[in-house]
Amino acid sequence: MAKKGKKYLEALKKYDYLKEYSLDDAVSILKNIAFANYDETVEVHMRLGVDPKHSDQVVRGSVSLPNGTGKTVKVLVFAKGEKVSEAESAGADYVGAEELAEKITKEGWLDFDKVIATPDMMGVVGKLGKVLGPRGLMPNPKVGTVTFDVADAVKRAKAGEIEFRVDKTANIHAGVGKKSFDNDKLKDNILSLYDAIIKAKPSASKGRYIKSFYIATSHSPSVKIDAQSMQR
Repeated sequence: MAKKGKKYLEALKKYDYLKEYSLDDAVSILKNIAFANYDETVEVHMRLGVDPKHSDQVVRGSVSLPNGTGKTVKVLVFAKGEKVSEAESAGADYVGAEELAEKITKEGWLDFDKVIATPDMMGVVGKLGKVLGPRGLMPNPKVGTVTFDVADAVKRAKAGEIEFRVDKTANIHAGVGKKSFDNDKLKDNILSLYDAIIKAKPSASKGRYIKSFYIATSHSPSVKIDAQSMQR
């Protein structure tokens, strides 16, 4: 484990790291202990009672955060024909087909945060799996990023829709806003993500589903949340 700096250690003294807090208290504590001199991202870290090695226990989905992410999202759309103008009118930053795929593979171009594709473009996009997949950028119909309704998908991405997926160690990590958000906006975003993960619970998951639940900023210590306090 990397050695922690003085500010990090000072932040740990301001609360009980081992205690579970209500969502209200956890957000307040986090705002108090975040010490970086820029507007850090607030992150949710959740360990689930699933075994991701089994396909019927993979937790995956998307959710629109009511108060956005606090970041400007650059959207790339793979489309042709009339869908190009639809995507552009909806606010897509980049729209194209083979030429954009070639730019990604040959130039290593990755100046975008979200990728959307029409179903007829998946033959082109599928070849980018090794590049986009590890970065969580591969379009998928399960989360609404492979669709002919590109206008709606672009608008949702721009408005603050995020994707979540359990990793190999049964954890979910997701950004839910910025440190500068007021407490109520952060709580609303965290609750929305929590609700979406609860709804995505696989029927094959047995026993306790939410094993641990923490929030943190990019550099701060994490604050543990009592899942029971998450009830609306």
